Amino acid sequence: MENRIYNFSAGPAVLPEEVLKEAREDLMALPGVGMSILEISHRSKTFDDIIAQTKADIKKLLNITDDYSILFLQFGASLQFSMVPMNIMPPKNLADYIVTGSWSKKAVKEAKRVGNVNIAATTEETTFNRIPKQDEIKLSGDASYVHFTSNNTIYGTQFKSEPDTGNVPLVCDASSDIFHKKIDVNKYGIIYAGAQKNMGPSGVTMVIFRNDLLERCSDDLPTMLNYKTHVEKDSMYNTPNTFGIYIIGLVAKWLLNMGGLDKMYETNKHKAKMLYECIDNSKGFYKGHAEKYSRSLMNITFNLPTEELEKKLITEALSAGFSGLKGHRSVGGLRASIYNAFPTRGVEDLVTFMNEFQTKNG
Repeated sequence: MENRIYNFSAGPAVLPEEVLKEAREDLMALPGVGMSILEISHRSKTFDDIIAQTKADIKKLLNITDDYSILFLQFGASLQFSMVPMNIMPPKNLADYIVTGSWSKKAVKEAKRVGNVNIAATTEETTFNRIPKQDEIKLSGDASYVHFTSNNTIYGTQFKSEPDTGNVPLVCDASSDIFHKKIDVNKYGIIYAGAQKNMGPSGVTMVIFRNDLLERCSDDLPTMLNYKTHVEKDSMYNTPNTFGIYIIGLVAKWLLNMGGLDKMYETNKHKAKMLYECIDNSKGFYKGHAEKYSRSLMNITFNLPTEELEKKLITEALSAGFSGLKGHRSVGGLRASIYNAFPTRGVEDLVTFMNEFQTKNG
């Protein structure tokens, strides 16, 4: 199939075409190496250069200082649900969690295996259709850290700024909006993100770890579950996902060539605005799930008047070249994931399709 369709999947998700083309060209043999990226040793100078350049470009994108380590780990963000409390919840064994969706609920479940969890705020009573405001967040005052999920793929909500946690380290699951805009990394203790939504292919999890927190990591922890291991061994205690890290490096280079994260943020706001205006101007035919002040720029969730119309739109959209619009199985409806790499033209075409569908079926 030569022509690419529009991929609205929530993840694994769309990658930049420039990145895919470069990876294709170099797949048989990296320039000057004579081997594929799929074949080279993680102990080789070639891969040393790849991972070093990838880290350097990520540092440049986010203005990350030497106070932080960048790690490339495995087992997805789900493993971080356990690694974070195992490493930095002691000795207080208390952490605050802000619950805004399914993934933060899963993070809470794992943290409770280690110590006590204070639910500082939750919006579950309104089906996670909004982000709690600062005055709703009730911190315990003695927590080891505060955890939040910056963007919620299932419900289509997103924090517009970090919650204020004072001097308590802030931990963020940024899996679905990492790199969508520039953030102040110095506000965070740990940022972790599965690569497969906005950064690269599945199989890699990036962790940005503030080095002073290493003193909390007990030597009694299992070797592979201790952040010390991965900081000291530069993510290569075991064989890393070399191909995944290589692709992340290409994505980082693509972002820099595009003008950096401030430029990316403007593009992301423009794309989301087009789609939300289509929903808001439909006179109720399309209804967004998230409250307007909490709307995600990455995942636009909405419903139609009936489930039958939703199924019809999804079927007709797929025939028209729009894939992945079905909402998460736990909530239904529709979801358009328009991550960094999703083209503006694709959003324009979807809006045209949705307007025509409403005219025919409204």
